[in-house]
Amino acid sequence: MDKNLETLEKYIIYSVAFLIPVSFLPIFPNYFTTVKLIILAAGVCLAILIKLTRMIVSGNFDISVTNFDFPVFLLAIAYLASSILRTPNKMEAFFLPGTAAILIFAAIYYFLVNQLKEKDKEYLLLSVFLSGIIVSLFSFFSITGIFSKISVLPVYLKDKLFTTQGGNLPTALFLAVVIPLGISLVIAQKDVVKKAFFAISLGVVTFGLVLNIYNILPGKPTSPMFIDYKTSWSIAIDALKESPILGAGPGNYLTAFNRFRPITYNQTALWNIKFTAARDFFLTSITETGLIGMAALILLIYAVYKSAQKDIKERSLVGWNLMTNAKLISLVLLLVIFAFFSATLELIFLMLLLLAVNSKSKRIGLKFGIVATNPTESSDFAGQFAPRIPAILATLPILVGIIVLVVIGFRVVSAEYLFNNSINALAANDGTKTYTLMQQAINKNSTVDRYHATMAQVNLALANSIAQKPEGQQITEEERTTITQLIQQSINEGKAAVALNPTRSGNWELLAALYRSIMAFSEGADQFAIQAYSQSVALDPVNPLTRLNLGGVYYSVKDYDSAIDVFKLAVMAKIDYANAHYNLAIAYRENGDIEKAITEMTNVLSLVDRNTPDYDLAKKELDNLEAKKPVVEAVTPGTENLTPPQTNEQVVQPPIELPQGAEPPSPSPIGQETPVPNPTSTP
Repeated sequence: MDKNLETLEKYIIYSVAFLIPVSFLPIFPNYFTTVKLIILAAGVCLAILIKLTRMIVSGNFDISVTNFDFPVFLLAIAYLASSILRTPNKMEAFFLPGTAAILIFAAIYYFLVNQLKEKDKEYLLLSVFLSGIIVSLFSFFSITGIFSKISVLPVYLKDKLFTTQGGNLPTALFLAVVIPLGISLVIAQKDVVKKAFFAISLGVVTFGLVLNIYNILPGKPTSPMFIDYKTSWSIAIDALKESPILGAGPGNYLTAFNRFRPITYNQTALWNIKFTAARDFFLTSITETGLIGMAALILLIYAVYKSAQKDIKERSLVGWNLMTNAKLISLVLLLVIFAFFSATLELIFLMLLLLAVNSKSKRIGLKFGIVATNPTESSDFAGQFAPRIPAILATLPILVGIIVLVVIGFRVVSAEYLFNNSINALAANDGTKTYTLMQQAINKNSTVDRYHATMAQVNLALANSIAQKPEGQQITEEERTTITQLIQQSINEGKAAVALNPTRSGNWELLAALYRSIMAFSEGADQFAIQAYSQSVALDPVNPLTRLNLGGVYYSVKDYDSAIDVFKLAVMAKIDYANAHYNLAIAYRENGDIEKAITEMTNVLSLVDRNTPDYDLAKKELDNLEAKKPVVEAVTPGTENLTPPQTNEQVVQPPIELPQGAEPPSPSPIGQETPVPNPTSTP
């Protein structure tokens, strides 16, 4: 029985290595990461259960310890501790997107692979190479348009940019690491047929690599955009200043980016783009896990260096060749890649796998009791069961943990499935189905802020659709009640998103946008919008767009002095931002300071292209100012960048009074959680 269980465990480990690079499933909002994380977690849990069963049956437990164990263990502990103590929303760290879960499960997988025999590890590398063939074929069929000619295929497969890893860059990086393994397989084969198969397969993988590299060349639509090293380094240093030991928390890089990026970032071409990872994997990991994560990475790289040095020295005595060192070459290549690019789930998993197959192991045997191998020695149940009690007690906590993980994981995955269906219903303009499915997703898992954020916008859209009446037609009392309920529900959902991650600027900005949207419906919403925007600005201090929105609220309530102050800060944040100068000019004009308005409008003309409608709009406004005619000209159709601050016109008369509790939550100190409000039911 033990032999059968051992074989089953090995095949599960092989299957995980094969499936992770090739798997995707369109039943989740993220076609790629979600299903790969499910496969990794399920495979690890099944392998552990089989190993525990083998331990109970035999009463023995053999474990292999290697030279990479401590750095890998320390890295996993860094992600675990930082997630628990630093990441505000634990769901983001442990489940979706699951940054910490990916590394922790990959680390456990590393320890499982370490228990395999050397020959079995070779089959594991074969599984990785076979998955590389599938990845390459998908890239070939997508990029060349073969998939687009097959009518029965779903739309997403017909996209020429489709890959099984969600992008051309991660696919190219994965294939580059796989190629040395393919070369070694070709060299190692003695059989002509097998050698020909692997040679052709290697050609397929190489061609897939070339295609994906071609698609990411500068000037191509899929050419990736990278945050620069200077900005990444500055963010990492400031994150360590605030929390040197544990960093900002896994899955929380976006928050660190918002808070700590330098103002010089606004002078780059990517100033309005936010990043969820640093320029490379190492800086991302250090930012999120602090000095513990840094120490683990340094120890890991040093251990790889010492192992490679020893291996090369030993190989030099008998002859160094690619076949015997391919796995080491792939590992070193991947670590070099991590110094230039951020990591995906597949690459993190591949790093831990390659560490395991390159490790030097030493076997240690543990005995949990004496199990009778001869049934005649103890035929009664007590005699057979008693020796297994120590092994059962040792495995019980792990078994309970797996059961809890499965129960929670099932709810999380179910909620993600329902949310994806609600998004599909929204795309099909089925409002009732959208609302129902989204509410079911929230009921399944109320700890995902993007569920609440989307639900808030759905409620607000419904309120707007009811409030928009033909000219001269008034809303009924019943409609007024419904609008009030929908607005309150929208606010509650927005506040729930804030409570789940109070340090995320985007959540406060969403709540502020909700208040701003209902300023036409209700009294008091303008002040709530100002409070929420102010907190968003505090968490994203160099973002000129957020300040522009805050200034727009002040402008809409005719507080021109405050609007001018905020627009000035937006200009200071990005001196070449034409729209900030334009809004400041309009605010000066409304405040009666024509000379300053002319100066700012002149700046606008120097920043916009002469051949655009924006230039014509600014020129016309400047002419009006110079003629001292403070007339607000309407924005001409086709304007792309220059948008004046908007005034607040009441849509519902008399305005709806917001119920008690509609105010934004009080800002919490970083790292302190805010209670999640319970969304009220709506009709």
